[in-house]
Amino acid sequence: MQSSPDTPSAIADSAAQKSAPTEQPAQESAPTGPAAPEGVAAHETVPSDRAPADTGAGRRSKRPWIVAAGVVVALVGAAAGAGAYATAGDIPRGTEVLGVPLGAKTRAEATKLLAAEAAAWDERPLRVRVDGKDVALPAASVGLAVDVPATVDAAARSGVRLVGAEEVAPVVRLDEKKLEAALRAQLRSGRVTVKRPAIGFAGVAPVVSYPSPGLDLDRGSAAAGVRAAWPRGEVAVVSLVERAPAMTKAEVDRLVAEVAKPAVAAPVTVRVGAGTFQLTPAAIAKGLVFRSDSDGRLSPAIDGVRLRAAAAKELAKVETPAQQAKVTLANGAPKIVASVPGKVVDLGKLGADLLGVLPLAAPRAITGTLRATPAGTTDAQAAALGIKERVSTFTTYFTGGARSPRSQNIITIAKAVDGAIVKPGETFSLNGHTGERNYANGYKDAPVIVNGVLEPGVGGGASQFTTTLFNAAYYAGLKDVEHKPHSFYFSRYPAVIESTIFYPTLDLKFQNTTPYGILIDTATTGRSVTVSMWSTKVYDSVKTVYGPRRNITSPPTVHREDGPKCLTSSGLPGFTQDAWRVIRKDGREIAREKFTWRYDPEPRFVCGRQEE
Repeated sequence: MQSSPDTPSAIADSAAQKSAPTEQPAQESAPTGPAAPEGVAAHETVPSDRAPADTGAGRRSKRPWIVAAGVVVALVGAAAGAGAYATAGDIPRGTEVLGVPLGAKTRAEATKLLAAEAAAWDERPLRVRVDGKDVALPAASVGLAVDVPATVDAAARSGVRLVGAEEVAPVVRLDEKKLEAALRAQLRSGRVTVKRPAIGFAGVAPVVSYPSPGLDLDRGSAAAGVRAAWPRGEVAVVSLVERAPAMTKAEVDRLVAEVAKPAVAAPVTVRVGAGTFQLTPAAIAKGLVFRSDSDGRLSPAIDGVRLRAAAAKELAKVETPAQQAKVTLANGAPKIVASVPGKVVDLGKLGADLLGVLPLAAPRAITGTLRATPAGTTDAQAAALGIKERVSTFTTYFTGGARSPRSQNIITIAKAVDGAIVKPGETFSLNGHTGERNYANGYKDAPVIVNGVLEPGVGGGASQFTTTLFNAAYYAGLKDVEHKPHSFYFSRYPAVIESTIFYPTLDLKFQNTTPYGILIDTATTGRSVTVSMWSTKVYDSVKTVYGPRRNITSPPTVHREDGPKCLTSSGLPGFTQDAWRVIRKDGREIAREKFTWRYDPEPRFVCGRQEE
């Protein structure tokens, strides 16, 4: 039966006839049915319950396709395996940092491993050959250290690889400013020949130093060399390079003309609340500085410390100084006087406004603000000193009454020391506390020993106070740091345990070795001076045990030329003696310190030539 042209089989046959060879063997028509599957001739049918017959033609047409598919699957599998191998962990395989293998590790594992190694690297000194000179610097002194987290991040980004190794440089932290300062300190004098500009003032006249090219240290290249060499333990070579200055002569001249000269041409009025004060040209010249950056370029700035020192009297018109908490004696007992905060001009804020008006012509005015400033010693700090009881006291006596020059000197120095506080661990210096004892500070001429001879001298009598203070510190159990007994023995002082003073070569110093503060209280009468130490009692007792006097020598008679410098004396014998300071605490002796001194015989001075 012939198929209708509209049937699927007819269409298939028609298509087959167009593509088939001209001569074909007769074939049976295929039954009418659905279109054949793709890749199967339209006249072939594929039963649903079995595979197609394995004819020779079928084998030839299917096997290459199956083999190709297998190869693709194998390649995909191999690629996937290789990818998994290469990307195992957070760090790509084959990654190393200075020989430390980090590949295929997690970030945590890599960080732990690298940190252990970096701890040893950070202890490695920095070796530098700077301008031909070999030096070694502690790594920490210039901020050198391996940044472990940053290095691990760099290792994680180093790229995937299947074979081979990749060396990742460690990330190195470095304080380049400290490095530059350390390297410059090693340079021989005169090696840096580049000249940077400078602008200063002589009085109110600008003084200029112009720039010129020459050899200099290059911070950037030095830092790069150090970062590369130090982690590997190598020597970083730093050489000087030829550099041109960052500023030209014309730029410096313009800065002088536009800022320096007009700045000191007139005063600046500063209004602070209801008050005003003036910054004079002289004060402005002290406070105005031209700072150089790392490249040597100048810029104007206000140095608040220098300006405050130069304008102290003017600032005092609007400022209130802070009052520190202190310990005083009231009715025979220590009392804390509370601190009071002060108010000072905020020169940090004032500086920017001042710079803004300095280039302008007069009149010039700005507004300042006050800021609170705390006292150096707070109430709590004063209370923490533990000053609550008298722990020692000592008195010496003098003649002549309160009006004699010698007595006046004793009273003056006693007042200067009264109320001084020595904190735990501090060393008290009598010369440092009072300064030079001269006429300007209220001292008068009185007998002093100069080169073994009694002569009038400014401040005579201060040694009696010195001896009194020394004994008060001695019996408080404080540490003797510096003292020197007199060359002659004076009966008004305890032998050996006494001290003279002479500014600036002879001083009295003692250290507070107790855990409490020491308040020095002084008092004078017309015939005595007393020094007491107030604190918290630490020792049971402090006593002196004397040895016998020995090597006693008689005083000679010395005739001196009569005149205002000649002072007579009856003379005293010389001798050597030992004294032991015995300190007891908690019922037992804890210290026995030996003091020994040799006194020269004091001559019997006679004014006028000896009669023949």
